[in-house]
Amino acid sequence: MKAGKKRRPGRERILTVESSVIRIEDMSFSYDGEFVLENVELTIERGDFAAIVGPNGGGKTTLLKLILGLITPQKGSVRVFGLSPSEASPRLGYLQQNPHFDPKFPVTVMDVVLTGRLRRQIVPGFYSRRDREAARAALREVDLYARRDRPFSSLSGGQRQRALIARMLASEPEMLLLDEPLANLDLQAEKELYELLRELNQRLTVVMVSHDLFFVSRFVNKVVCVKNRVRVHQTGEFSEESIRELYGESVQMVRHRHHGEEGSF
Repeated sequence: MKAGKKRRPGRERILTVESSVIRIEDMSFSYDGEFVLENVELTIERGDFAAIVGPNGGGKTTLLKLILGLITPQKGSVRVFGLSPSEASPRLGYLQQNPHFDPKFPVTVMDVVLTGRLRRQIVPGFYSRRDREAARAALREVDLYARRDRPFSSLSGGQRQRALIARMLASEPEMLLLDEPLANLDLQAEKELYELLRELNQRLTVVMVSHDLFFVSRFVNKVVCVKNRVRVHQTGEFSEESIRELYGESVQMVRHRHHGEEGSF
């Protein structure tokens, strides 16, 4: 540090000491007076690969929106990278559930990925050389660079999800938040997306909502069970008893057999 240059109070602590990227304490949230989440305690550490699971209406997407700062709790606190969710927003990549694109709109794969750079633009409406380099690097990382000039509408479902992940990566995030990215994909596309997310987890914290319990048991290290309240399990602790408690006695588990794997449950 140059002599005479003042340090920003607290900045050095955030960069060097902070290990928890998400910390939620005694948090409750309600819609129209009806609590969806109550007394939530949750910690996600840097480098975690966490899956948020639970029944429909249990509060999974609501929890994700609270972390993103799209909604505000009535009680308790939500801190992301030691900051409020709105302050931390530029450090997050978010993939919403079933994003809608007009198939008739003439946009290329590169055009879609470049939109991930919008909040980093110095001159609104103008993509810099740095923006285009980031978009190209993101497309290479998801193995879609060869399709960069093709219409986005020409991609398969799995390729579209990878292009949207590239859009997140182009924004240079530190954490990825994904809301059911595996929905409506065939088994091969699921497998490819599994592998991509596992690779990205080598350098990024990943938090995703999922209904695929086999995914939970195979890839993630932390399971966040959401059903009005929140319970956190390490993957090895996530048992059939935990699943019955979360989904009810009638739940049936089916393991998809991918190529080269044996067994089912």
